[in-house]
Amino acid sequence: MAERFHILHVEDDDLDALNVQRCLCASDAVSGITVASDGVEALQLLRSGRLPLRNLVTLLDIRLPRMSGLEFLRELRADPHLRHLPVVVLSTSDQEEDLGTAYALNVAGYLLKPLSVERLRYCLGAFASYWSAQEMM
Repeated sequence: MAERFHILHVEDDDLDALNVQRCLCASDAVSGITVASDGVEALQLLRSGRLPLRNLVTLLDIRLPRMSGLEFLRELRADPHLRHLPVVVLSTSDQEEDLGTAYALNVAGYLLKPLSVERLRYCLGAFASYWSAQEMM
């Protein structure tokens, strides 16, 4: 049985957030989805202890108010308690600079919007399989 995980979706567009929720709510691998509207709110949630850090995947938009997705990534990677968390970027930006910066900040994936449901499920399924295999060791 693949390991279940929680998703932190950092997204300021309500329709995009709803589409991801619809895509993943039916999945047995997802234990819950929390939405933050920007990087500031996401960091507050992560640091508050209100989210399970074990088996947590962050889905991150790049273009956000108050704190961009790339600024969020820099803060996350600088925090010794959070730097290990996997992040998958979901963005409309196909600019090489954004892509390069995101991968330099150790993102686990970069998916372009409009979102392919199959690609997102495959990407998240890889995390669940990895965590399940780690539990067997």
